Amino acid sequence: MRGVKVGIVVVGVLALGACSSSGDGSSRESGAGSQTAAPAKDAPLAVVPVAESSGCGATTAAAAGHTKETMSAAGEERWYYRDVPSAHDGTTPVPLVLDFHGYSEGAEIHLEMSKLASLGESEGFVTLTPQGTGPVARWDTTLGSKDLGFVGELLDSVESDLCIDTNRVYSTGLSNGAFMTSAVACAYNDRIAAVAPVAGVRTIEGCEFARPVPIVAFHGTDDGYVSFTGGLGEDALDLPAPDGSGKSLRETLTADQLKQSLSSKNSIPNIMAGWAKRNGCAPGDGEASVAADVVEVTYDCTPDAVTKLYRVEGGGHTWPGSQFSQAIVSIVGPTTMNINANEIMWKFFMDHPLRAATN
Repeated sequence: MRGVKVGIVVVGVLALGACSSSGDGSSRESGAGSQTAAPAKDAPLAVVPVAESSGCGATTAAAAGHTKETMSAAGEERWYYRDVPSAHDGTTPVPLVLDFHGYSEGAEIHLEMSKLASLGESEGFVTLTPQGTGPVARWDTTLGSKDLGFVGELLDSVESDLCIDTNRVYSTGLSNGAFMTSAVACAYNDRIAAVAPVAGVRTIEGCEFARPVPIVAFHGTDDGYVSFTGGLGEDALDLPAPDGSGKSLRETLTADQLKQSLSSKNSIPNIMAGWAKRNGCAPGDGEASVAADVVEVTYDCTPDAVTKLYRVEGGGHTWPGSQFSQAIVSIVGPTTMNINANEIMWKFFMDHPLRAATN
C-alpha cells in the first residue's frame, strides 16, 4: 500500500464516525484557572492585549529549542514535540500553535510536512506537534475523548512551563489532524483563538459555539483521501486499518460502512457553510481568484468570525507550499506552490486573537 510504504498520510476513516458529539465539551479543563480572561467581544481586534500564562517569569531562554516531551494524561503516557523559539525569554508572552498530524502519518513525519516549527522560530511562536494513539497513529475526535482531554492537559502543562500569550493560542493540522483541529475548536471554544484545518475540515455534530471561531481552511478539489465532494476518496480505502492487523481499510469495512464512508452528503463547501452559520455569518459566499489554481472563498462575517476557504483547483491531499508534500506527488497528488499555507495561516492567526463570548 502506498500509505504504508511511505509511512505517511493522512486520513482517519473512523474519524468520520467519531465526529458525532457525545457531550458538550465546551468548558475548559480543570487546572486552567490561571488563564487570563479574554477581552469582551466588542473589543477592537487591534487592541486585544497579551495575556500572560502562569509560566511567565518561571522559565528562561534556556527553554528554547526542539525537544521531545512526555507527560501523563488520563493515566496514559503521551508524547509530543515542542519547538520553542529563541524569542522566548521566559517573561515576554509568545503565541502558541498546535499542529496535529494525519492518520498513520505521525508527529515526526508531520514536522517535515508542515515545517511550522521553522516559521515559529522566525516569527516567535511555540509549536506543539503531539502524537496520536494506536498501532496506526490517529486522533479520536469524539467530544469527551481521551485525545481531546490530552489536548487540554497539554495546554495546561505548557502554559505553566513557558511564557505563553493565552489570547493567542491556535490550532492547525492535516487530514485526521484537521478533523482534530475542528474538534478542538469546539471542545476548547474559550481557549483556541482561531483554526486552520488543512485537507480535512469537519463539522462536529452537536457542537454549538459559545463564541465564533475564525477559520481559514485549505482543500484540493482532487483530494483522493478526503473528497472535496464529500466522504472519503478511493485512495483512503488503501490505508492501513487502525487495529494494526496489516489489512487495509477496504478489507475491514462492511458493504454498508463502505457505502457510508464514500457518501457525498458532507462536501467541503457544505461543511464550510455550516461553520459560517455557527459563526453567525450571513448566508452566501463570495469567490476571488488568488492564483492560477487557487480560489479564495469568503463568507459575509463580522471581523471576529472570519470564515474562509482556499480551494485548490486540481489539488490533492496536500499542504500548500510544502516541499515535502510536493515531493510525494505519487502518493498525495499535486501540491500547489502558488500559495503558502503557513504564511497565510500565520497572518490569519495574528489577525484573530481570542475574544470572549457574548453574554
